[in-house]
Amino acid sequence: MLSSLYQWMLAKAAHRHADRWLFAISFMESSFFPIPPHPLLGLMCLAKPQRALYFGFVCTLASVLGGLFGYAIGYFLYASVGTWLLNVLGLTDSFPVAACYLREYGAEIILIKGATPIPFKLITITAGFIALPLFTFLWASTLSRAFQFMAVGFLFWKFGAPIKQFIEKYLAWVSAGFLVLVAAGFLAIGLLSGDKQAKPGDKCSHAAPLTVQR
Repeated sequence: MLSSLYQWMLAKAAHRHADRWLFAISFMESSFFPIPPHPLLGLMCLAKPQRALYFGFVCTLASVLGGLFGYAIGYFLYASVGTWLLNVLGLTDSFPVAACYLREYGAEIILIKGATPIPFKLITITAGFIALPLFTFLWASTLSRAFQFMAVGFLFWKFGAPIKQFIEKYLAWVSAGFLVLVAAGFLAIGLLSGDKQAKPGDKCSHAAPLTVQR
C-alpha cells in the first residue's frame, strides 16, 4: 500500500497543477498522510529550479497549516480520531514517549524533530493532546519546517540541478546540526535564566501509555 501511495504521489510531479498537489500532500503529511512530501518537492525543484523557492514556501505553509489540523485532532478528537489514526500509522507505542518529551522540553523537541525521520504528525497530534501552548507550537513548527523545506528550495534556486547530489548526501546532516544547535540554545537560555531545571530524558524513553494524562 505504501509503495502504491509513493508512486501515486510521485506521479503528481508531472501534473499541470503539481504545486496544488504539493500543498495538499504537505498538509496531509503533517496530520495523517504516511509519506512525507520531500520526494515530490525534490522532483519539482529538479524540473523547475527557477521556482524552487516558491515550492519550498508552498511546502512550509501547507505543512504548518496541516500541523494545526493535527494539533486540533489531538486536542479535540484524541479519544476517537486520534487514537485510531495513531494505531493505523503504527505510532501508538511512540505516543507516550512523544508526550513525555514534549511536556519536558516543548519547542526544543519540535525544532529537533525537523531534522529527524520522526513523523511530524506524531508531534502535531501529541502537542494538541498535551495542550502545548499554541503560540509555542506555531513558531517552533514554522522555524523547523521552513528551514527544512526552504533550504531545499534555496539550494535548487541558487545552484540548479547540480546541487541534487549534495542535498541527498549532506542536507540532512546540515539541517540536523543547525536545528540541534538552535534547540540547545533555547534550552541553555532557560537554564541560565533559572526558568527551567535540568530534566533527564531517560524516564521518557520508558514512558508507558498509562502515564499519559492531559
